[in-house]
Amino acid sequence: EKKTEKEKKTIVLATVKGDVHDIGKNIVSVVLACNGYRVIDLGVMVPCETILARAKEEGAHILGLSGLITPSLGEMIFNVREMERRHLGIPVLIGGATTSKTHTAVKIAPEYKGPVVHVGDASRAAAVCAGLLGDNSATYRKEVQTSYESLRQSFEEKTKSPLVPLNRAREKRPNIDWASVRLHRPKFTGVRVFDSLSLSPLVDYIDWTPFFWAWDLKGSFPKILENKRFGPEAKKLFGDAKALLARVVREGWFHPRAVVGLWPAAGEGEEVVFFEDESRQRVLETFYFLRQQREGSAHKCLADFVAPKESNLEDYMGLFVVTVGRQGEIHADSFKRRGDDYNAILLKALGDRLAEALTEYIHKLVRDAWGFGLKENLSQKDLILEKYRGIRPAPGYPSCPDHSEKEKIWALLRAYENTGVSLTETFAMDPPSSVCGYYFQYPGSKYFNLGPIGDDQRAAYVAKKKKGLESESSRSWGDPSHLGY
Repeated sequence: EKKTEKEKKTIVLATVKGDVHDIGKNIVSVVLACNGYRVIDLGVMVPCETILARAKEEGAHILGLSGLITPSLGEMIFNVREMERRHLGIPVLIGGATTSKTHTAVKIAPEYKGPVVHVGDASRAAAVCAGLLGDNSATYRKEVQTSYESLRQSFEEKTKSPLVPLNRAREKRPNIDWASVRLHRPKFTGVRVFDSLSLSPLVDYIDWTPFFWAWDLKGSFPKILENKRFGPEAKKLFGDAKALLARVVREGWFHPRAVVGLWPAAGEGEEVVFFEDESRQRVLETFYFLRQQREGSAHKCLADFVAPKESNLEDYMGLFVVTVGRQGEIHADSFKRRGDDYNAILLKALGDRLAEALTEYIHKLVRDAWGFGLKENLSQKDLILEKYRGIRPAPGYPSCPDHSEKEKIWALLRAYENTGVSLTETFAMDPPSSVCGYYFQYPGSKYFNLGPIGDDQRAAYVAKKKKGLESESSRSWGDPSHLGY
């Protein structure tokens, strides 16, 4: 029996303040609407006050908070604290790439007396809402509460493993024989802008596996196309995506732009110093990183992957910002206005894939300019498996979780002026189909998870950041509008 709009339960969804990503939220919105709910989607970068006022105005039965970057986790906590202060009591759904059931149980749920449930993928959204609002809601809510209490206890047990004091962690850092490492001098130093790139070459660099993950189709490409459970759906989705991609390339719906920079650099403890020129006399900028402190870890820090100052070796480090622009968002909004949610979401997902493909493409050009990429001869599969020399972590990665270091990248690359990509107040990149990060050339550099750090390192890091901010006014980057605020 079809419900009237008045009979439907209302769900208000929003991507929290400072965050611009909404593919997952949009899929959840469609799923819930198809399951008979009245969905109010407030969009992206929505302040807490707006979310709660609208939830009250619409008589929301459930509120859904979404986010992609790690600062959004803190914003979600702020939202539920405010809900608790106002005694709202309605259930809260938590979702997005950086969210997890454990984080929701440990950090968010304890701040609110009402139900808080993590929704790991869109396909679960309707079942969770039915559980929270159905005839057996009391039982379902109690089960969630019990499950999350168990997760909290388990988390506390795991985090009891001891941390090594920072001084000892430094002593036990990886021992790299830099004298045996061949360091390459790049063909250029300073900034290079790529402003007239074609979409066509990027198609061959697309890694399709995460595209299917965005639609909750778990598996690797191309195997997923033959999957007994997901295969038929995956094949249809892939066919639709390829057809839309052909149109995107033919009609130029995205405008790929990139800016990269390479500078003489040296490691100093947990820092990497960038020099203005090859004389290595004047410091241009200092990037801060963090060192693993968990007992039994390798006590790595990304700064270890740049030749230390005392070695007198000439090493270099790079930065990049790439984007496929805002045009895709405009076309996606056009689809949505016409009631075509499917193609709107499909286009945004393709935008993300093309941004990552552009990242791969530009990294190849940089490795070639650096010299060590010229003889790679890597297949697309090899690129996806990262069989090239060096790494390109980004602020927010598990090895360097501090998003605020992006400000330095934006300043050195004049990224806003050169690409049109700005930073939100919580350092999300806008437009969303954008990627930034660092380039390391050391052949032994690997991605790693920082893990927990001690109060000693936390205090030292905060002190460094404060000192850096105080000296910022003495630097001249030109018009501060390049930061994009």
